[in-house]
Amino acid sequence: MNQISATVTKIESFENITIVSFFAFNQPLKMMSLEINKEVQVGSLVTLGVKASSVSLAKNLESALSISNQLETTIKGVNNGSLLTSVKLHFGDVILESIITLESSKRLALHENDEIIALIKSSDLSILETIK
Repeated sequence: MNQISATVTKIESFENITIVSFFAFNQPLKMMSLEINKEVQVGSLVTLGVKASSVSLAKNLESALSISNQLETTIKGVNNGSLLTSVKLHFGDVILESIITLESSKRLALHENDEIIALIKSSDLSILETIK
């Protein structure tokens, strides 16, 4: 599980849906949730989690997408397996992992030190821990 430290910047709720906005390493993030812990308040420091298989990658992104979380990252490693590829991404002071298909890795021609956009749907992001 990838982990990102972030600060809560906004909480919006309507009926049973909550959108929480964060700031991490000078980039905004958003999470959509059906439940939110009462400890989570604007200004709270939290640890966010996202599965490696939920981190998509885009190279030379030129059009608008509905995916809220578009993180500017740098590739720190590419490990091609028989079917899947593990891509290590530098984001702020953490290393994130993305698991994609080998075919996608080849199509994107991924190499160490390439700048790439990590894409995470707001419904795939979760709060693992509230720090303060």
